[in-house]
Amino acid sequence: MKKIIVTLSAVALAVSGLSGCANMNETQRDTGMGAAIGAVAGGLIGAATAGGNKGKSAATGAAIGAALGAGGGYLWSQNMQKQRAEMEQATAGTGIGISQTTDNQLKVDIPADVSFDVGRHAIKPNMRPVLDRLASTLNQHPVTTVTIIGHTDSTGSDAVNDPLSINRAAATRDYLVQRGVSAQRIAVDGRGSRQPVADNSTASGRAMNRRVEIFIAEPAQR
Repeated sequence: MKKIIVTLSAVALAVSGLSGCANMNETQRDTGMGAAIGAVAGGLIGAATAGGNKGKSAATGAAIGAALGAGGGYLWSQNMQKQRAEMEQATAGTGIGISQTTDNQLKVDIPADVSFDVGRHAIKPNMRPVLDRLASTLNQHPVTTVTIIGHTDSTGSDAVNDPLSINRAAATRDYLVQRGVSAQRIAVDGRGSRQPVADNSTASGRAMNRRVEIFIAEPAQR
């Protein structure tokens, strides 16, 4: 019973910690929480059925529980790692950020000076080679899904910024579709100015907030 009480405390701490992660979106937090809860639950199962080798069984149970808890999570496969390497090579020196998210998505962060002029959603010429390479990579890995999210700075009202952010995401999607990526794989969304990554009181901060984020994911098998 003591072990169960301690483990349940660990669940509470894990969930509390994930809830407070400001750099995680709602989907990432939900996936992380599910994995944390599943891992602890799996550990309990492993401990309860351990027999002579409690450590090994608990670890195995935790791993199984994490996979089950994550549910609709994503895989970081060799294909995903290859795509990351390809995109890092394609975007070297451009200011575009390439990273792996906490829920195993490949994130391509495209700042405004590469992608769009102020108040516009037409794709700038220096963004096209990057999207060309991204489209080629996506076509080589058709199992992945794509989510494109547009953002703006705080200049202007929500009535202006919300549709502008969606239009930027849609313009990026349309460009990829024109280069052979199936529209069925791509979801778009706009967050307006609600998710800044820098201080909107400075010109440099506003430039960082005017951006498009592309998330590439390989869904876990169900």
